[in-house]
Amino acid sequence: MIKFLLVLLLLWLLMRFVMPLILRLVVGNLVKKQAQRFGQQFGGSPFEAPRPGPRGSGAAPGEVHVDYVPPRTKPRPPQEFKGGEYVDFEEVK
Repeated sequence: MIKFLLVLLLLWLLMRFVMPLILRLVVGNLVKKQAQRFGQQFGGSPFEAPRPGPRGSGAAPGEVHVDYVPPRTKPRPPQEFKGGEYVDFEEVK
């Protein structure tokens, strides 16, 4: 009975503390391999540092650059509501 409990305790400790570490390593390596395959296929990896754009090197961190500003239109004056069309009510039986 004591041998069974010790084996059960040992298995629980393995499952509780060792398995998450092993799974984290295995899944992490799998994700990195898939990201490298994606990078080879589409020309970039999500784990690489982003390349600075044409104006990215001179910009300060946190500075926002806007490439397109839509043209402003004149605001229309508010139109008065002249009411809707009158609809005669008929009761349906």
